[in-house]
Amino acid sequence: MLASRPDFIIGHDRVAPGTRQVVDLPLSLLADHTQIHMDAEVLHGERGGPVAFVSAAIHGDEIIGVEIVRQLAQRIDIQDVCGTVILVPVVNTYGFISLSRYLPDRRDLNRSFPGTAGGSLASQLAHTFMKEIVRRSAFGIDLHSGAVHRENLPQIRADLESDEVRAMAEAFAAPVMLSSKLRDGSLREAACETGCNVLLYEAGEALRFEGQAVTTGVEGVLRVLSHRGVLKAAHPPKPGMPSAEAMSSYWTRASMGGLFRTAKKLGERVAEDEVIGAISDPLGKVNQTIRAREGGIVIGLLNMPVVNRGDALMHIATLDAASSLSAVTRGALEDDPLYEGMDSTI
Repeated sequence: MLASRPDFIIGHDRVAPGTRQVVDLPLSLLADHTQIHMDAEVLHGERGGPVAFVSAAIHGDEIIGVEIVRQLAQRIDIQDVCGTVILVPVVNTYGFISLSRYLPDRRDLNRSFPGTAGGSLASQLAHTFMKEIVRRSAFGIDLHSGAVHRENLPQIRADLESDEVRAMAEAFAAPVMLSSKLRDGSLREAACETGCNVLLYEAGEALRFEGQAVTTGVEGVLRVLSHRGVLKAAHPPKPGMPSAEAMSSYWTRASMGGLFRTAKKLGERVAEDEVIGAISDPLGKVNQTIRAREGGIVIGLLNMPVVNRGDALMHIATLDAASSLSAVTRGALEDDPLYEGMDSTI
């Protein structure tokens, strides 16, 4: 017979072993005195094990993670949980209901951690999330997407120099895992300081669902939970190919205003100095090609053709394998009608 585990206490709620419960963590009153909550579903297994959280919508318009959490809530059987899983579909409720990345005070929640109980609205929300979720957890997975009009290839960003974090990133098995430094005020930085390692999953575009990005996220989270012993599912989803690893990345930017036409898709390899797109004026009298500074793989792409000088166009992760691209591939792309009559300078 299994030894009884203690209840899981969060906020003002107690979750008994072998049960799941939605809890409401009160945040504040809006100007019209509507009560704002942060909802979480706690799956508290009968068997002992780590506490893990999965969070989404720290940026309120990055809704793809909300769908991933919804699907996880449907797929995880409480009988398979060893330890505790905390699912938080919407961290930044304020931004979510207004379809905004930010809070009403225009602060970025992911630059406001660990927060304080008496600080700004963003700081107070960060403090609540740290107190009620992060400090109870051994590890976490935070779900993000690209910004408005920018789509990201499914990817993991994490401290790959940590053996524990690297093992989780490899278990997630996104197409790319990118070594990413901790940023001041970020959830990852604040969580790391408490001993809670966090993977950051990036995929898709703000205010959009993309099927493959959702599927990759759901299956990746399940694999990590199984890898860490939080889930005892008999058959966790099998990964496809191992993740390509990148230690750095860079953005190509518009050299002038105009209409941007891309020659690359998300996930495609590029070679150093390869033509990856072009910008022209509306009549096509002035054309400038865009070339890759280094070889790599496209992990982020602007979906808005109208650009101004300096706008980010394409995010490229640098991979050693990119140097093996053949000259034939480059030549085939440059023969495409897209490039006809372009100026070769940039």
